[in-house]
Amino acid sequence: MTAEQVDAPRARPGGRSARVRAAVHRAVIELLAEGHDGALSVPVVATRAGVHATTVYRRWPTLAELLADVASSRFSGDIVVPDSGDLHDDLERWVTDVATDLADPDVLALTRAAIGAAGPEGGDACVADRHLQLTAMLTREAERGGTVPTTEQAADALLGPLYYRAVFIGRPGDTGWARGLVSRLLAD
Repeated sequence: MTAEQVDAPRARPGGRSARVRAAVHRAVIELLAEGHDGALSVPVVATRAGVHATTVYRRWPTLAELLADVASSRFSGDIVVPDSGDLHDDLERWVTDVATDLADPDVLALTRAAIGAAGPEGGDACVADRHLQLTAMLTREAERGGTVPTTEQAADALLGPLYYRAVFIGRPGDTGWARGLVSRLLAD
């Protein structure tokens, strides 16, 4: 072995950081699924993950930051953005996927915990990818020459009611109701 090889840092595929992050994220999701949201704390998460609490605090100084990171990770790329060539059909498929996702008790627990602990940052972590998905569908339609609402209008008309019903009143919208939101949005 040459001196250069000895001094060169070795690649650690995944490495300890990735393993710790995965274990901590898994611990948060498991604890929320078990109904520990009221007793959720960094030490509790660390114990479940099998790491020391200082390891968790080093990466996520607050529980709010940890929950926002878990939510952001969970909701990034979880729903496929349809591209059938028809905005109405694409939005209907997408909105039913979002409604189905929000009906999952584990997703709902994570969403509520992220919003509860992290406030606006937690809420943003739960919907940022959804906004990007909406923007992608609307942009494609505009490029085809169609008339489209803004992403903000679409989010208000589609995500607002979906999240309100799921998070705040505990009655996630069924898929038929969700498709109706698309018809109302595009009728305006």
